[in-house]
Amino acid sequence: MDRLKSSWSPPLAIFPHLARECVRTAAVPNGHCAVPIPPHNAQPRRDRRAKAENGLGGARTLRGHARRGHYQKGWISGLSGTNTAHADLLLINGRIWPGGPARHMEEALAVVGGRVLAVGRTADLMPLAGPDTRVIDLRGRTAIPGFNDAHAHPITLGLHGTRIDVSPRAVRSIRDIQEKIRAAAATRPPGTWILAAGYDDAHLAEGRHPTRDDLDEAAPNHPVFVTRTDLHMGVANSRALEAAGIKEDEPDPPGGSFHREGGRLTGLIVDNAMQRVFAHVPPPTVDDLVEAVAWAAREFNRWGITSVTDAGVGLVSGADDLLAYQAARQRGRLTVRFTLCLLADAALGGRPTAPAALEAGFATGFGDEYLRLGPVKFFADGSASGRSAAFSRPYLDGTSYGILTHTLEELTEQVRRYHRRGWQVAIHAIGDAAIEQVLDVYETVLRECPRENARHRIEHCGYVQPAQLERLGRLGVLPVPQPVFMHIFGDGYLRHLDEERVRRAYPMRTFLERGLKPSASSDAPVCPANPFLGVYAMLTRKSPSGRVHGADQCVDIYQALAAYTSGSAYTTFDETRKGLLAPGFLADVAVLSQDIFNASPDELLATEVDLTLCGGQIVHDRLGETR
Repeated sequence: MDRLKSSWSPPLAIFPHLARECVRTAAVPNGHCAVPIPPHNAQPRRDRRAKAENGLGGARTLRGHARRGHYQKGWISGLSGTNTAHADLLLINGRIWPGGPARHMEEALAVVGGRVLAVGRTADLMPLAGPDTRVIDLRGRTAIPGFNDAHAHPITLGLHGTRIDVSPRAVRSIRDIQEKIRAAAATRPPGTWILAAGYDDAHLAEGRHPTRDDLDEAAPNHPVFVTRTDLHMGVANSRALEAAGIKEDEPDPPGGSFHREGGRLTGLIVDNAMQRVFAHVPPPTVDDLVEAVAWAAREFNRWGITSVTDAGVGLVSGADDLLAYQAARQRGRLTVRFTLCLLADAALGGRPTAPAALEAGFATGFGDEYLRLGPVKFFADGSASGRSAAFSRPYLDGTSYGILTHTLEELTEQVRRYHRRGWQVAIHAIGDAAIEQVLDVYETVLRECPRENARHRIEHCGYVQPAQLERLGRLGVLPVPQPVFMHIFGDGYLRHLDEERVRRAYPMRTFLERGLKPSASSDAPVCPANPFLGVYAMLTRKSPSGRVHGADQCVDIYQALAAYTSGSAYTTFDETRKGLLAPGFLADVAVLSQDIFNASPDELLATEVDLTLCGGQIVHDRLGETR
């Protein structure tokens, strides 16, 4: 924390290239509530290169959208009155979905200054081509707005490449995990840590978690920690327990637990208890973290993702997470637009970064189009597949209700501090008991200090009750679900929860019908970054076994894509610049290998991304067609 404070003093020492966009905060006379004036409510900067023509046939141009009120007038007012403009880039002869509620296709798109200049027919836009205009012939391919992953963990995703992969795609049994760890131990000096990640007990032949004894057998002379796919628990061997100072009679910490059988530690460590282990694992350097961010950006670009919200900056290395993003920005390594959700509590072994940001006077919205501060992040419970999500009814074992990581009073007091200073707040809550607690918190702080359009969020919001849906709408709280969970974990949920609860989980159709503006996301690396898995899940609610969990919650392809683009943009106050291919919006585009609008759900899973453009710049070219 001291390092973070020092790096933010004076406040503009961090994100120095963003100083001109600093958030202003005006206190109310009683000093108890602050009203933010963030950049996301400001007019976009003028772009002198954008000189849209008034009459390009049937094309929709910047001026036309300004007249119809489709874009903010501040950007349009910077356009020249001349009748010609040359685009930087033209995409022609395609099937371009404009996004949002649209259910039609355009043929061509023009880009100038990193933003969409016009959309329409190829013949109408070709006059915008000048001697320096790059023209890409889509040859009938489909293009859509770049995907926006509303909840992921990019640094963890990037670091997974440095850890032993024990995910279901790499192992089928505990014996397979042992073999991978045994091989790693043979190449490392005794006493050095071995880290593995991604196991899912529901997909192991033994149908259980590994134990300390299993890991001891594979590496008796090395501390070993194996993280479960949900990131909410992991298994330590005896050497790791010893290194962390965890004794057989160790009491459970608030919001976490040490699993025991017959009074003996099994090695399974849940939620906040993981702090004890991670405090003794050698941390990555800032350069390691920069490489992790850059690797994750390339992976996101590979799947047509151009915007991502990091849902917990500080979970890996505290302040160094934030410094890594800053360094990556300064070194030109960001090919994705990142919104940073700052960790506000010490969950999952992380170190909070939000308190120092609050003290320094920052608030949601500080930054530029590639790196911005988003919400602050709290955790209210754990995971459903790991039986640590908090429910009002017990799991199938009849005794466990999950874990609430905070008392209502504690969480309210912490959220109150940020709400009054103009921050957006995002709270992880999966079970209905945790969702109820979070809604109680939001209702209290909004009553005490009313803020129009605060857009507080509930991350996951998985097992929501009907009465809670009404409260979400009334309070203006956004659900931020991961529909892909129903595809990846749906069958596994039935090991711990009754069929009724699983069928109603992550109810995208209900969210949409209620006007709750749901987004979509991967929670990568919990699930693969591939957004087509999430789209498939929204279309089918089908698990790999073929079982459908809640067919009444399926949506159509347009609704699924809108959730993953304009819906996600809304969660970060970006709905006037992201999520649509419309004049004035950022030119973030994914060109697809097939027409997903006319593909079956199963065919959709084979989709690849041929080109990804971020701000009109090509950041992924699968076929090498633009080199």
